[in-house]
Amino acid sequence: MSVKVVLVGCGNMGFAMLDGWLKAGRLEAGEVLVVEPNADLRQRAAGLGVAAAASAGDAPSDISPLLVIFAVKPQVMRDVVPAYRPLAKKGATFLSIAAGTGVAVFEDLLGNDTAVIRCMPNTPAAIGKGMLVLYSNKNVGEQAREFVGELLSANGRVATVDDEALMDAVTAVSGSGPAYVFHFIEALTAAGGKAGLPADIAKLLAMQTVFGAASLAAESGEEPGRLREQVTSPGGTTAAALAVLMGEDRLTDLVTEAVEAARKRSVELG
Repeated sequence: MSVKVVLVGCGNMGFAMLDGWLKAGRLEAGEVLVVEPNADLRQRAAGLGVAAAASAGDAPSDISPLLVIFAVKPQVMRDVVPAYRPLAKKGATFLSIAAGTGVAVFEDLLGNDTAVIRCMPNTPAAIGKGMLVLYSNKNVGEQAREFVGELLSANGRVATVDDEALMDAVTAVSGSGPAYVFHFIEALTAAGGKAGLPADIAKLLAMQTVFGAASLAAESGEEPGRLREQVTSPGGTTAAALAVLMGEDRLTDLVTEAVEAARKRSVELG
């Protein structure tokens, strides 16, 4: 069996990422083995054409994958990982998308010379619009880095950090960040309703405005501050609103406080 990737855990995020890899042509179905104990999830994965097993013990013993990906909850990681030590001895690189689980955990369970990559994705990765940030230990080779980068690019933008401690800040900004944006949409929708708009129209305006503004910021090449200035006429309606949001750095201070709270919690959970 010619397996390049073993995906351990195929819940909603794992399945969405796998689906993206296959649809983008980053992998062929025959190059993937999914290990998933839940029968329904295992059957769903098999529906994509990949091989699927209920446990590491049920997987073919002759496989030598390039990459083993752990997409399981952090609290079960120490129970799941040791079964894959034989693949570490065969030279596999290991990638974890579990929040708060440091590289040292995998080195302890798999061996200090094991190649380990941590990835912090966010939920838009499920539709190919995610932000995925990687940290690699010193054992990860260039070929593995390139393979992982190309694979994950099917799920969104990929960035790297050289200091693992920064993964807590990554978690606070992009890992948790979609929730901040969703809440802003909720708040803008509620404000539109209080201004007299029907609820469905207020929701549409809020969602499409956030989507359009983010797309423009990503595609225009302009700095967000410059785009803000282009929308803001002196003495106009936007200027009146920004005087509330930006006065005494109110919004910046609030977001900074929120990100710091998330970063500290990430440190505690780690």
